[in-house]
Amino acid sequence: MPIIYTKTDEAPALATASLLPIIEAFTKKAGVDIEVSDISLAARILAALKEWLPAEDQVVDALGKLSELTHSPDANIIKLPNISASIPQLKAAIAELQDKGFSVPDYPDEPVSDEQERIKKAYDSVKGSAVNPVLRQGNSDRRAPLAIKNYVRKHPHEMKPFASDSLTNVATMQDEDFAHNEKTFVSNRDQILTVQLKQSDGTVVSLRDDLRLAKGEIFDATVLNSAKLDEFLKECVARAKSQDLLYSIHLKATMMKVSDPIIFGHAVRTFFEPVFEEYAKQLADAGARPNDGFAQVLASLENLESPEREEIKRAFAESLESGPRLAMVDSDRGITNLHVPSDVIIDASLPAMIKAGGKMWNSDGNLQDTLAVIPDSSYAGVYQTVLDDCRKFGAYQPEKLGTVQNVGLMAMAAEEYGSHDKTFEIPVDGMVQVVNDSGELLLEHVVKAGDIWRGCQTKRVAVEDWVKLAVNRARTTGMPAIFWLAQNRAHDAKLIELVNEFLPNYDTVGLEIKILDPVSATRYTLQRLRNGENTIAVTGNVLRDYLTDLFPIIEVGTSAKMLSIVPLLHGGGMFETGAGGSAPKHVQQFVSEGHLRWDSLGEFMALGASLEQYGESNGNEKANILAETLDKAIESLLEDNCSPSRTVGEIDNPESHFHLAKRWARELSAQDENAELSRVFSPLAEKLSSDSERIVSEFRQAQGSAEDLGGYYLPAHDKLSSAMRPSKTLNRIIESF
Repeated sequence: MPIIYTKTDEAPALATASLLPIIEAFTKKAGVDIEVSDISLAARILAALKEWLPAEDQVVDALGKLSELTHSPDANIIKLPNISASIPQLKAAIAELQDKGFSVPDYPDEPVSDEQERIKKAYDSVKGSAVNPVLRQGNSDRRAPLAIKNYVRKHPHEMKPFASDSLTNVATMQDEDFAHNEKTFVSNRDQILTVQLKQSDGTVVSLRDDLRLAKGEIFDATVLNSAKLDEFLKECVARAKSQDLLYSIHLKATMMKVSDPIIFGHAVRTFFEPVFEEYAKQLADAGARPNDGFAQVLASLENLESPEREEIKRAFAESLESGPRLAMVDSDRGITNLHVPSDVIIDASLPAMIKAGGKMWNSDGNLQDTLAVIPDSSYAGVYQTVLDDCRKFGAYQPEKLGTVQNVGLMAMAAEEYGSHDKTFEIPVDGMVQVVNDSGELLLEHVVKAGDIWRGCQTKRVAVEDWVKLAVNRARTTGMPAIFWLAQNRAHDAKLIELVNEFLPNYDTVGLEIKILDPVSATRYTLQRLRNGENTIAVTGNVLRDYLTDLFPIIEVGTSAKMLSIVPLLHGGGMFETGAGGSAPKHVQQFVSEGHLRWDSLGEFMALGASLEQYGESNGNEKANILAETLDKAIESLLEDNCSPSRTVGEIDNPESHFHLAKRWARELSAQDENAELSRVFSPLAEKLSSDSERIVSEFRQAQGSAEDLGGYYLPAHDKLSSAMRPSKTLNRIIESF
């Protein structure tokens, strides 16, 4: 079984064009097979819409094949970050494919025929987090490798001072949100559930009638009251204005692809409430869709006649002027926090704010205290606790910090991140009911038109594996393992019961294992972190995502440097390569300046772990040696400061690949465990070393000018290869090896 290396999107895809030829050259000499699987957004669109494409344009459903592979004990997948497409991103990708001659249909926002319904359903299978829930058929083991921690202690990244009188805070709902309205039950048998809307006139409409629930599985249901949401958001706008704070909404519109774009739309409408009230008909006629962001609303005005268009533009400008200042995604280009729902992702944006001293950028390009609006209160307290900790003790000092590892419950689309197909915006007043195939009423919520209802499933086998993984990590590391679970939250209370049921199955003698609510767990963990002590955070799926950005960004400056292993439930493993939240900005810089600052350290570490598994499962000694020497090469790369710089004319991403290759070849040449590998790699090591100056010169000369990749979502292969492999000397050496 080969190692599967995924081709994805944006900066990781650009990096792959440079790094993969090097990986293939090295692994071939050790008898390790590498196979590429294209799960980019463009490829997923073409696979999902094949019914509407001629045969010559149809592509293999690579994601579907990888999904099947995750059930094999031999699976070995290196998973790079991919686009979790919001509607604007999805439409942009569709437009690019159409421009390239692919006859994919337009995305129908409001289908008016059965054909359009089928098209929308096909596209909806691609948008948002369509990849991770499919591939993550195992729980998560994420940590900062020791080599990274050692490097950061010697070369700490900047954490801006955090003022004790900072006004930055989190605002969150106090009632009627997902956290407060949650109801839960554990299935007592295998059964099929129906989610139905019983309308106020007694009519019953089925929302879903095919939800399969296994015995022992947890099912949650909850609802967010849209009227209370609007009331809360208006209060936040007024609070930000009165306290002179930047207004900033923090959601996860990519992963929570149904609920969070709707919430984002509420934020856009309430911020510009006078305009949406006065010009409701005109905006509707123009096709304004606040869920897609303020940028789409502004663009839709072009569908109106000039006098009316200019009048509404002025109204929006006046609303911006009279309201609180908005946090900016890009001050130079006037891109606000409300422009695009996928621009501000909570797990990346809030740690960046903390790293910047509790501030975000304003329209003048200056840092300013901020009101961070997180509507649902489920995990908002975690971030407020971090802000309070910084106010009390000051900014974190990376050189003195311990580390926080994470064991995350994510197998089989666990919890909120598996809720997309069970999330609904309620059309009319009534009651949402969950009934089983015997007609038994299991859960119900009173709802109003516009409310957001969602159901979530968490399988018993996933929880059991999660507990086992947590105990194993605690035993291996000697660190305390803290389950971040709140007894007063319905879902967590059921998880606590299962944790207490499963823990006695394992040897926990001498281990420190606690169950704390998320706020208490945050305080406990931060105290240990500041004391230089290490902790394992054992969390659910969403907190896994949040904390594996929060703590790495504090500890090592970026989540891209995390080692992320997914031991699959059926055996085998998936090795993830860090977060891609900053990938779009990296591409923008590369296209304008020819300098890609994406750091492939995550890919390097994932490759090492993947090679270890390959060696063990195939009895391939050479693969193990590749892994051992790669680890040494990475440590040398870091110590010699050969990672990508932000600045044009310095080391960029493809040059960093050369520096790794040179060190990796040197380590393989010097090792004495396998004479054949030493003999094979010695000439390569000598050649890379002797031609080093020329190769570096070729990389540097290629920077400083704009690059044409022939596309953003589907770059032209020849242009991409040329742009990312500008050293002809290195290319000749690798290709002749």
